[in-house]
Amino acid sequence: MTDIKAQMEAVSISDGSRAPGAARPKSQGKRGRDKPLTWLYVTTLVLGIAIWWLGALLGNNVLAPTPPQVVESFIEGFSDGSLLMNTWASVQRVLIGFVLGVAVAIPAGFLMGWYRWARGLLEPWVQFFRTVPPLALIPLVIVFLGIGEPAKIFVIFLAAFLSSVLATFQGVRNVDVTLINAARVLGAGDGTIFVKVVIPASLPFIFVGTRVALGAAWATVVASELIAAAFGLGRMMQSASQFLDTPRIVVGIIMIGLLGFVMDRLLLLLERKLTGWQETR
Repeated sequence: MTDIKAQMEAVSISDGSRAPGAARPKSQGKRGRDKPLTWLYVTTLVLGIAIWWLGALLGNNVLAPTPPQVVESFIEGFSDGSLLMNTWASVQRVLIGFVLGVAVAIPAGFLMGWYRWARGLLEPWVQFFRTVPPLALIPLVIVFLGIGEPAKIFVIFLAAFLSSVLATFQGVRNVDVTLINAARVLGAGDGTIFVKVVIPASLPFIFVGTRVALGAAWATVVASELIAAAFGLGRMMQSASQFLDTPRIVVGIIMIGLLGFVMDRLLLLLERKLTGWQETR
């Protein structure tokens, strides 16, 4: 009897099923997600600051700021309120342009990927403007929209839209045809297939495009604030460069990097919540 039971357990294991009493194996992707990276973040941050400090001390350029000088400039800007004012102005522009760009890009990408007629109408324009840097359109934007907030937000919107629309389009095109055919065999209509199959399968691509769009929005905000902006991190850095205030320039760079990093982590957290079914390393 014992031999028969052992043989059945051996067959069960060889078939890939779990033997009685055996622990359920964890997926490799789940183990990869659970490994903390905090210590690596801290290590690379400390090394980066150390290399920066050493380079500033050993370099011949007297204008190269050291970390203490940057901290002093940060405290000064925080105390007089100028840093918070400029940061809030940039965050507002980035959020408005980014949200509008992604909100338009996702439906446009779905249309291009799902309908051939939409692809024929939209793809040539998307591919054309994708090769044109949004910053190159600033003179034309000023002509049509002036030098107010709409012009700055439009440049950021365009950068976010072009970065996100192609990722959504590619996500729809990469949906497994077998899943779509299986849904049709089961009697699902186009609307049901789109909601239950296409959208969930496209989510990883959409989030990749969204994160790229966020980076493009922050990369564009500095140039957009050169359009007669009264406040903003880009404006603050430009004013500091005129007075050779390099610590203030570094403060602006650090603020943009930190804000972009935090927003990217929030998007990554949302992605993990909505795509928990996906195995990742």
